[in-house]
Amino acid sequence: MADIPVYLVTGFLDAGKTNFINGILVDGFARQEKTLLICCEEGEEDYLPNALDNVTVVTVEDQAALTCSQLKAWEKQYRPRQVLIEYNGMWQLEPLYRDVLPANWVLYQIMTFVEASTFDLYAKNMGQLMMEKITNADLLVFNRCTEELRAALRRRNLRMVNRRAEIWLENEDGSSENYLTGDECPFDLDQDVIDIPDDDFGVWYVDVMDHPERYAGKTVHMKLLMCHSKKFPGTHCPGRFAMVCCANDVQFLGLVAKGIDLNQYRNRDWVEVSARMAVEKHPAYQGKGPVMHVFAIGPCEKPAEEVVTF
Repeated sequence: MADIPVYLVTGFLDAGKTNFINGILVDGFARQEKTLLICCEEGEEDYLPNALDNVTVVTVEDQAALTCSQLKAWEKQYRPRQVLIEYNGMWQLEPLYRDVLPANWVLYQIMTFVEASTFDLYAKNMGQLMMEKITNADLLVFNRCTEELRAALRRRNLRMVNRRAEIWLENEDGSSENYLTGDECPFDLDQDVIDIPDDDFGVWYVDVMDHPERYAGKTVHMKLLMCHSKKFPGTHCPGRFAMVCCANDVQFLGLVAKGIDLNQYRNRDWVEVSARMAVEKHPAYQGKGPVMHVFAIGPCEKPAEEVVTF
């Protein structure tokens, strides 16, 4: 049984999903192969009729009707070579992965679209639904951005939420720009010692993971929670707990550390460290990553806020 690639387009109403799909229908890969388009949400925009010559559109109004047996029936009826799904932003993704997609329907790409001006509102009121779409995305697009919205989105450190996705900001004038410019650095690298404030650990962690070479040879100072890796015995990886997207998604952000006296501290001991940064290969990174060479360490009081937020 041949595999069928599936391209999932998701996001809340008026986020720009249909406009994007129309672009695919007119100029993209949907012109090349027989395509099944499953519409799970009807907004104000319509699919372009003159672009549907190679596309069959089916509509699903209720999530309960989107079943594996229904997809197999459509596969048998329409014989698609590929599938596009315009997914309802109010539906969770997990049931789709777990129960709905047939074994030969291979999820190739998840594309998430967000109306920039409503992002904060949805993140606050429907955080789990919003962040599920963002954390699973391969492509993340924020539409109708103003200068103020671009700055606000960049302050959110969305690379911490999803480090693999391509993130683009589509502006009101029709232009677009990469979420990351590659030039920003949130800390003054000319200091003899780069002091990382307790509240800014998350900002630093994102930057050092994205640009480890930027900090190579630099001295840093911060408070961390000691951690000794179980997965990689003998590896020390102090860090901080962080609320990445919502209260239900707290993750530990650790970095590989080498140096003196690290074994003297137990897991979850708070320590104040000074370290010289390097970029080295380590199994924990599956390649190269930032390594802290600790030359001073001591116990300390825990920060006022133990969990980092973004």
